[in-house]
Parts: sequence; structure tokens; C-alpha cells
Amino acid sequence: MSDSEQPVRLERTGAVAELVLNRPGRKNAITGPLVSAASAALAEAAVDAAIGAVIVRGEGGAFCSGLDLKEFNADPRPGWLPSFQATWRGFHEQVFAFDKPIVCALEGFAINAGSAWALSSDFIVVGESAFLQVAEVRQGRPAPMNLAWLRLRYGDAVARRVALLGRRIPGPELERMGIALQCVADGDVLAVARDLAIELAGIPAQGLAITKSVLRTLDLPGGPNEWFQRTAEAVAGAGVVGGPLPSVKGQP
Repeated sequence: MSDSEQPVRLERTGAVAELVLNRPGRKNAITGPLVSAASAALAEAAVDAAIGAVIVRGEGGAFCSGLDLKEFNADPRPGWLPSFQATWRGFHEQVFAFDKPIVCALEGFAINAGSAWALSSDFIVVGESAFLQVAEVRQGRPAPMNLAWLRLRYGDAVARRVALLGRRIPGPELERMGIALQCVADGDVLAVARDLAIELAGIPAQGLAITKSVLRTLDLPGGPNEWFQRTAEAVAGAGVVGGPLPSVKGQP
């Protein structure tokens, strides 16, 4: 499979690696194979001592449109579908345990599952016309990974504002809310994210790893598995009904 056909690419420039979501024709929508490839790329970055920081971005000027509803609702069902929830949750636990800083270059939009991916990063650099939207509430669906990261990173008030309203939150507002570290001109997102990643990669790796470890311990004494399990149990306790995934405006 050529690089252009890979759902995820891992590109290295000096001490910075870029994890690139590479399905631009589907606005980098998420499938099981994409998550598995991202997990493998992150594991590779974790053990490479030459990599000091990671950027996650989308190919083609957009970050991620969420789950690929066409693939999830395909007939016949894709072979990866039954295990997707476990794969997706495992990936988020892997991100939580990652010792190196992750910078999200949020161009275009991050919707639903794409929002959860952006929110899992240590820092977000967002474009002025880009937006983040946790719209599952408008579909009558839970947003377990979004809720887990919103509560963990930003607290109850922000989680309610983002997840209960389900509105598009533009780049400048994401910065005001403290969700994005910086909001910059659309054409500057990747350059600013790269500068930030280079700065982070220049900090001693041991200092970063220790600091992230302490923050993890303070945030979740029981570890990430307990946190994501509590979220999953809360969703199950709400009596969510399964079925085909409905679309939301802006998703493929």
C-alpha cells in the first residue's frame, strides 16, 4: 500500500513527528483501520527516543469529520465494526498514557469523534474559521470520549456548554474558553503548531515525562482504564439504544 493509500502517515522532521490522518476524500473520517493505524504510529513514536513531540493533523485542510458513517452503516458490515468500540477506547487510553506532548493542528473542523481526538491532545492550535462541534446530543447519542476528555481537561461547566448545546464553537471562542492554546490565521495553523512542537521537543524528555506522569496521577489516581470505564458505564446506565448512526450536518 502506497503512502497515499495509508489511512495514517507518520512523518518525521527532526525531533517532531506528525501523525497525519490521511483520508482527505472523506474529510479524514474515522474507521476501524484508521484508528488501528494511528495506534501503531503512536506506539512507534513512543519508543523512538529521537522524537520529542507529536503533531496530529488532517490531510487536505480539515482535521476530522468524525466517524465515517458510510462505512459504519455499510451492508455487509465491515469486519472491524464489532471490535471498534474497544479499539477506540483503547486508543484514547494509549493517548492518555503517552509521555510525549501532543499538539493538535485543528484546521477546518473537528466534529464528534473528531472532537474527542482533538480534545485528547495536550495543546490545540486552531484556525480562525475552524470549529469544534460535539453534536451527538443533537443525534440522540452519547459522546463518551468527548465527555471523558472535556471533564478531565476542562471541568463540568465547559463540558456542559460544549456537550449539551452541541453547537459549533469557532476558533476564537475555543481560545477564549481555554480549549485552544492559540487561535491563528487559517493559513498559519500548521506553522504555529510546528513551532510549538519544536519548542516542546527542546525541553528535556525526562522533564516532560515526569510532569505528564504527575498530572496523570493527580487527575486519575485509579488510572485511565478506570476513568474511561466509568464513562462507558455511565453511558450504558443511561439506556442508550443502538442502531444505524445518523448523520449530522458537516459530516460525510
